[in-house]
Amino acid sequence: MVNQELLAPCGLYCGVCGIYCASESGDEALKEKLARAYGDTPDKIKCKGCRSASPYWYCAVCGIKSCVLEKGYIGCHQCEIFPCDKIENFAIPAGKLNILRAIPLWRELGTDAFVKGEEKLFSCDNCGAILFRGAKKCRQCATIKG
Repeated sequence: MVNQELLAPCGLYCGVCGIYCASESGDEALKEKLARAYGDTPDKIKCKGCRSASPYWYCAVCGIKSCVLEKGYIGCHQCEIFPCDKIENFAIPAGKLNILRAIPLWRELGTDAFVKGEEKLFSCDNCGAILFRGAKKCRQCATIKG
């Protein structure tokens, strides 16, 4: 069963988010790397998922999340206006590309198959470990993501 707290409304599935992965695994080196990328400190790199009571601060104030919740939707995949200006103006270019890729898949596949697909897409070809979105190599076996 899909953990609903990990279903980010924008389609950036939290189960493969670097902040979530670092938080859950306690990977201090990854926390430091992400803290630099987000202009934060490693102790603030923690998250239980976008829909949890403890999302990362960046996601807690997300305009996309607010919009989806106001409309009573689970995600942007239910919205007829996708992609809207909130998506078009998403601050992180790689994130925007992933949103534009993910939402049509979520619509087509449904939630369970979408989540399975995201986990498969962002897993190590060698050992099967879940990689965070954007990882260049597996933190478990050091296999380069191909």
